[in-house]
Amino acid sequence: QVQVVESGGGLVQAGGSLRLSCVVSGRTFSDYAMGWSRQAPGKERELVAAIGSRGSTHYAGSVKGRFTISRDNAKNTVYLQMNSLRPEDTAIYFCAAGRFALVSTAGQDYDFWGRGTQVTVSS
Repeated sequence: QVQVVESGGGLVQAGGSLRLSCVVSGRTFSDYAMGWSRQAPGKERELVAAIGSRGSTHYAGSVKGRFTISRDNAKNTVYLQMNSLRPEDTAIYFCAAGRFALVSTAGQDYDFWGRGTQVTVSS
């Protein structure tokens, strides 16, 4: 059973930064594509960043230039560095792992999901 566990959320002022971490259990992390999605109250979940097993990345337009996704295969961990945070970035952020190599922008492609971590940006 693959487990996905996020950490690093919290409360930050607008303009500030946070780094989310996501640890995935199992020995095949390096083969997984990884993604970060978020869901704000009353809104649909949106995938904001993804990284393939070989390091290719994709970002949603709303976060491009502010967020950076990266992975450390030795630590079974994927990160989301979030800079220049805005109140509209407030959401629960979910990490997801997919049993495929290429980056995917479709949330339904991912196989394993964490429970999420809350990010709140105050104005």
